[in-house]
Amino acid sequence: MMMDIDAGPKVMGDDGEFHAVDEAVDLSGTPVEAWVAVALFWALAGVVFLQFFTRYALNNSASWTEEIARYLLIGTVFVGAAIGVAKNNHIQVDLLYRYLPAPVARVMATAVDAMRIVFFMAMTVYTGLMMEKMGSYQMTIIDLPMNIVYGVCLFGFAAMSLRSVWVAKIHWQRGYSVLERPETTMDDR
Repeated sequence: MMMDIDAGPKVMGDDGEFHAVDEAVDLSGTPVEAWVAVALFWALAGVVFLQFFTRYALNNSASWTEEIARYLLIGTVFVGAAIGVAKNNHIQVDLLYRYLPAPVARVMATAVDAMRIVFFMAMTVYTGLMMEKMGSYQMTIIDLPMNIVYGVCLFGFAAMSLRSVWVAKIHWQRGYSVLERPETTMDDR
């Protein structure tokens, strides 16, 4: 079977120049936790650049940059994890679900959703309790409370809790989860 090479979109113009037009970018569906994670990531990039610049260009390393970079990385991970929960692309083993009867697989997938909700809610509560116990504990180099870092983690766990409830609701409404049908995504409704 021969394919016509000219059947696809034309990117090389008659003038011999490359012509391509990107689709419009729509960021309207981007959740708030994604914007927070992006802001933390870019703040981390700025601090790491500053650390590199002061250490190698000025030969006088700013001591606070390493500690702040560590905390920004922690915040990026915890807040960014909520995006993974919303997309429902956490690590999972779906081989077992192929061989189980559909009703048993459905019960197990619902149990996974419930356990995920309970886990993230428990971690939100435990992080809050830990913040209470930390009290006025300060960062090592910067004179700021450590509860700022734990507050970002608390926000991440709370966002993961809310997103896991949202994911479970979608699974319940459509009658199956990604575990039962691994070829689907959260956008398939």
